[in-house]
Amino acid sequence: MKEQDFYLTIAQTSVEEFKDKGSRFIAYAFPLQSKDAVKKILLELKKEHVKAVHHCFAYRIGIDGNNFRVSDDGEPSGSAGKPILNQIDSKQLTNILVVVVRYFGGTLLGVPGLINAYKTATSLALQTIPFVQKAIEVNYELQFDYTQMNEVMMVVKQMNCSIHLQETNLFCLLKIGIPKARLTETLYRLEELHTVLVKKY
Repeated sequence: MKEQDFYLTIAQTSVEEFKDKGSRFIAYAFPLQSKDAVKKILLELKKEHVKAVHHCFAYRIGIDGNNFRVSDDGEPSGSAGKPILNQIDSKQLTNILVVVVRYFGGTLLGVPGLINAYKTATSLALQTIPFVQKAIEVNYELQFDYTQMNEVMMVVKQMNCSIHLQETNLFCLLKIGIPKARLTETLYRLEELHTVLVKKY
């Protein structure tokens, strides 16, 4: 598999803590499929850590490098969200959210101290979980007669496609993700079935 045919992410959550001059920095790493989930995760962490002074985070989604966000949540600009994202990027990860919850310990750390604390907490959280390699997929929609279901599903299974949506009636609709590395071969096999309508979505 060539490098651009897959991406690295995490498949499980992780929690690690870093302490500096009485302040506690608790880093949570979450697998992330869409940015819509970020708000819910933040709300849950804020309920769990009511007395924490900051909930700083960074996430990256997708493979084009353009879908990311950082938040310093009241810390000095650039002292929290960016160091978190830098750790994510240094491991070449995507589809991931890291939230670092800070409890203030009474001593100001200064910007260099904050950068180090958020960076270290994130690094610790990322060290304790395995990274998983996932195929980059191209999304396609298939429409076909119910009588062809077995043939279509055989191709989908053999080519390791993921199924995003399946509607089964007399006429079936299937939305799938085809691994980029096997795209040409998969499309050829689907087109061999003749009456299957194949289009990108």
